[in-house]
Amino acid sequence: MSERYLPLLATIAVFSALFITGGLLYNNFLSTLVLGDILADNAFVIIAAIGTTFVILSGGIDLSIGSMIGFVGVVMANLDPLGWHPLASGAAMLAFGLGFGALQGLIIDFCEIQPFIVTLAGLFLLRGSCFMINLDSVPIQHPFVAAFAATSIPLPGGGFLASSAIVMLVALAIAIVIAHFTRFGANIYAIGGDRVSAALMGVPMRRTTVAIYALGGFYSALGGVIYALYTSSGYPLAGTGNELTAIASVVLGGTVLTGGVGMVAGTLFGGMILGLIATLINFNGSLNGAWIMISGGVLLFLFIVMQRSLLSSFRLRGVA
Repeated sequence: MSERYLPLLATIAVFSALFITGGLLYNNFLSTLVLGDILADNAFVIIAAIGTTFVILSGGIDLSIGSMIGFVGVVMANLDPLGWHPLASGAAMLAFGLGFGALQGLIIDFCEIQPFIVTLAGLFLLRGSCFMINLDSVPIQHPFVAAFAATSIPLPGGGFLASSAIVMLVALAIAIVIAHFTRFGANIYAIGGDRVSAALMGVPMRRTTVAIYALGGFYSALGGVIYALYTSSGYPLAGTGNELTAIASVVLGGTVLTGGVGMVAGTLFGGMILGLIATLINFNGSLNGAWIMISGGVLLFLFIVMQRSLLSSFRLRGVA
């Protein structure tokens, strides 16, 4: 088996171990109902994290994710009383996310500025814009929102896939095709592995960089649309901190922060691991929410150490 699958297998093993542990500790935990709830509750973060996977695979970073989620929800909620259908306002926000991400990618490449700085500026710009539009939570009352929430696919054992989870899985399937079966995906891995070598091999650096951040912006905006429909509202503080959750999901999914190594499918399990930790703590009932962050932080640290060890082992084999 190829060594590139090892991080993904490790992520799946951790998720399976946590899920089985929950089943041993709590009654009715091993059910499709719990699994469906985890997917539904974390769908918007996982969608945003899928886009972030492309950015991190290229060796970049995007800190504007959470602010994009909040901005999209605020705009959709404020367009609702003006007669906009949520699908129309959502489509407009997807176009905005695509353009905003492309602009960030262009600035990063053309001005040769670190992605951390450019996307941090994007974070402040989008979050400030949220408060310029509205300071309060605004409900989305269009009938489509209720219809979206009621849409689901039944699963064996009494569980179901909510509409948000369905959108997330479709978005994941498209991302897998882009990353692993297109020239664009190969270019992303090449840039993340070695930018100089990628340029020498003829990879269109600027065009690819702009496309990577455009794709990341599109997926962040899609996460914002799903969050707005899931909560039936727009709130200027929505998505705060979700950029870190998305990045953590990518790392837990086996993608290396330095770029060039990882698989998009792993991000799904990375996000589900964080959701599973929260579910286990909620089932316990005696632990407060702080343990969710503590457990996630410890697990993230262990994954980074494991990734470092695997990469060192691969390099030694290459030298040998």
